[in-house]
Amino acid sequence: MTPQNKDSKKKQNILALAPKPAMRVTKSVGIGIVLFLGATLIAIITPSAASAQSPCEPTATRLVTGLDTGLESAKGSTVGPDGALYVTEGAVGRISRVDPLTGEVTTFASGLPTAIISIGGAIIGGAIDVAFIDNIAYALVTLVSPDVGGSHVDGIYRVDGPDSFTVVADIGAFNLANPPPTPFVVPTGLQYALQTYRGGFLVTDGHLNRVLRVTLEGEVTVSIAFDNIVPTGLEVRGNTVYMAEAGPVPHLPQDGKVVSFESGSPTATEVASGARLLVDVEFGPANRLYALSQGIFPVGGDPGSPALPNTGALVKVNGEGTFTVITEPLDRPTSLEFIGNTAYVVNLTGEIWKIDGVSCPH
Repeated sequence: MTPQNKDSKKKQNILALAPKPAMRVTKSVGIGIVLFLGATLIAIITPSAASAQSPCEPTATRLVTGLDTGLESAKGSTVGPDGALYVTEGAVGRISRVDPLTGEVTTFASGLPTAIISIGGAIIGGAIDVAFIDNIAYALVTLVSPDVGGSHVDGIYRVDGPDSFTVVADIGAFNLANPPPTPFVVPTGLQYALQTYRGGFLVTDGHLNRVLRVTLEGEVTVSIAFDNIVPTGLEVRGNTVYMAEAGPVPHLPQDGKVVSFESGSPTATEVASGARLLVDVEFGPANRLYALSQGIFPVGGDPGSPALPNTGALVKVNGEGTFTVITEPLDRPTSLEFIGNTAYVVNLTGEIWKIDGVSCPH
């Protein structure tokens, strides 16, 4: 918010002191009067430090402008070992590297299975998230299996080279063999977020409503299962896992939550609620927790449809279990990362927004 500069013309009152026959001014009293008047004059003509400083406000600038720069149907992201952003593009089976300072986009890897499904006008599936372990990249690929008309494996792919990959975990096969008790339409599920955890991974399934634990050897187990709450983004701090919940359709504000749990726990604890269609959660400056709201779900929209354009927001988790809006509106954001004190938000149109000042008092 740009401060408004107001020029105010200060009037100086001239005090005329009439001599009083019965009044006697001692030396000490006279000095006191002079000091008082001097301090008053300085206070009048000197601006305060608070008024001289610019107010602290979050500032959003577009780092990557979208499809014309090569990002197509962007979804997930991570910060790589080199400090750059890595973004998955499901529509073209690609992982792109983005310089966080200049916005330069280069191809890191290509040739992953491409998305074959569109819901609500948005492409969904294919490479949907990315993570690094020991400088090796791994991609989460979903909705490309035969049960949805594809011919590939839903699971975690290790990036062996610019155009070569190895499937390290077949999540689709695990889901087919181990269906959840909650209702579902796609038996292989819809995996959404990939988070490193204790030498392996955690994976959310927004359709089968659970979090899976996956080892580098390909072993898949259910870490925690839920009712129909639509788990999305993940963050880990120590032994605690933080997870965003989009909530069931129509994704009402009270159903948008951040929860936490530990490995082996059968239940999760609510951390905050009250933001629509949460899709990600991350720790930011000063160890504060932030979440990403995609926005207002369209009336009558099919499950899996994105929010309405320009209704999303970056929000901060408050200690009393509420959210404070940091930046809005955002256009259908999908993923959030922090590099230092700066937030980076990826959206469905292939834009990346850089938000400075997120740690300002609100």
